[in-house]
Parts: sequence; structure tokens; C-alpha cells
Amino acid sequence: MNQLIEIKAGKLLQDRGLQLALAESCTGGLVGHRVTNVSGSSVYFSGGVVAYSYEAKAKMLSVSWDTLNGFGAVSSETVIEMARGAKKLMDADIAVSVSGIAGPGGGTADKPVGTTWVGLAANDGEWSHEFRFDGDREQNKMSSADAALQMLLDYLQGKLK
Repeated sequence: MNQLIEIKAGKLLQDRGLQLALAESCTGGLVGHRVTNVSGSSVYFSGGVVAYSYEAKAKMLSVSWDTLNGFGAVSSETVIEMARGAKKLMDADIAVSVSGIAGPGGGTADKPVGTTWVGLAANDGEWSHEFRFDGDREQNKMSSADAALQMLLDYLQGKLK
């Protein structure tokens, strides 16, 4: 676990006066845990939602049923809608979302275990990225949290295109 990611991202959020929200699925709150491990994170972290089921994604984050049924929970479309929903719900400037297949079950030929999508919604755009991890369940969750925090840091450093 690279704690430097959340420290660097937190400093940039604080320096710019930005509020962060999270929408997590496969990580089960691990990203929020890491963000709040940084002293002073209450200045820039609004909150997060752990929405594991389709129902929770639809009710709490306003992910459309058409998206969930058409693309699945582990997709670019879903993580973008999750991030939009968290951003709106928490009245934040930036929201990061993560949804994946941690394993050991649940994988398919198209989306094997370890497939994870991370999304980011900000006032100036939306991004998503697919990752394929090959660890066990806990390792995949930690890798997914790392990827979500790295995407946030990349955005704050102007590296997302």
C-alpha cells in the first residue's frame, strides 16, 4: 500500500479548496478508509458511499437500470454514473468511483476476476479506466484502491486526458 498517494492527493485537494466524494463497490470502503487515514482529511473529504448491489447503485447513486442491465456493474458506463451520483449527492468538486470483480468467483470470459473499472467525475470532465489485476481477493481490493487513488492524483496533477 502506497500511502503517499492519498497524502499527495489530499494536499492538492486542500491547497485548491476542493471537496472529494467517493463511490465504492468492490473495495468496500477501502478507498475512504485510506483517505481518512490522513490527518486533516475532513477539510477536503465530503464522504463516500459503498454501493455493492445493483439496487444500492441505483437508489443511492442514481445509476440507471438500463446502464446496469446493459453494461453490468463492472463497466465504464457504470463507474461514470457512480461518480456523477456521488459528486451530486455530496455536493463535491470531484468524485472517484470503483467497481470490479475481486474474486475468487464472479468472473466471466469477458470480465475475468481482477477486472476493475475506476471512474472520475469533475467539473471539467469525466474519465474512466479499466484495470486487470491478478491477485487474490484482498490483493485485488488493495490494487483497486491504489488505482482509484492514483487516478485522483493523476487528475489533480493534470495527467488525465
